[in-house]
Amino acid sequence: MADAALRPRAEAAAAALPPLLVAAERVAASVMQGVHGRRRTGQGETFWQYRTYEPGEPAGRIDWRESAKAERLYVRETEWEAAQSLFLWCDSSASMDYASSRNWPSKRRRATLLTLALAAMLLRGGERVSLLGSGLAPAHGRATLDRVAHLLDGEARTAGLPEFEKLPRHGHMVWLSDFLAPVETINRLVARYADAGLKGHLFQVMDPAEESLPFNGRVRFEGFEDESPLLIGRVEGIRDQYIDKLRLHREALRAVTRLAGWSFGIHRTDAAPTQALLGLYRALAKD
Repeated sequence: MADAALRPRAEAAAAALPPLLVAAERVAASVMQGVHGRRRTGQGETFWQYRTYEPGEPAGRIDWRESAKAERLYVRETEWEAAQSLFLWCDSSASMDYASSRNWPSKRRRATLLTLALAAMLLRGGERVSLLGSGLAPAHGRATLDRVAHLLDGEARTAGLPEFEKLPRHGHMVWLSDFLAPVETINRLVARYADAGLKGHLFQVMDPAEESLPFNGRVRFEGFEDESPLLIGRVEGIRDQYIDKLRLHREALRAVTRLAGWSFGIHRTDAAPTQALLGLYRALAKD
């Protein structure tokens, strides 16, 4: 949880628009055109979908006519005009500072831009937004976007994954990271949130060099997080093995999210941020 003093400091600083916020709003505005709002469940008259009844729910919510057609119980859900709560998280660990070229932003800068642009889009659509771990309740409006921007700008280093915290059921989360942590660790955290009734989306932000390992000859690799340096005599000799290991890691991440009912996406920092933002928004629209 963030320091309780973060909120007043963020609100006091909200009068000044940081350049990143300006850039994020431009990206959000370019993607908003032609994008429909998210459908959501709740009290209303318009039918949305049937879903499987969950133990512990009031029996009065069961649609007995639909349930009679199958061997399981179903609940009839309607579309709701009110907003849902979305919790965003952006990895600020040291590994996210990597950029293999001056022509591309660091992973952290791109992830921060996408987090802020997504918050701008969601808030324009009437959603309630907060940063996971900030201690702030999800809220609407321009002031919320300003607070998110300044909290992201002054965010302390993280350990590479968010900490678990109790959140309202049926909320949604979006995590942006390179997700290079062990799959077992990611799986435990995702499963815990999924068991608590939350849906989520993992969005992996990677530098192009991390995908292709384009180096040749003798190369010394130094980590950002106190790892021991690694000297390789002929990098090209391990390129295929490296690429295959990255592929298997991603396949495992997809399996983790699929099992939890979540989704997984990938973005490279040499690609346009608008494309990534559209993918994130569409992933949320499917829920």
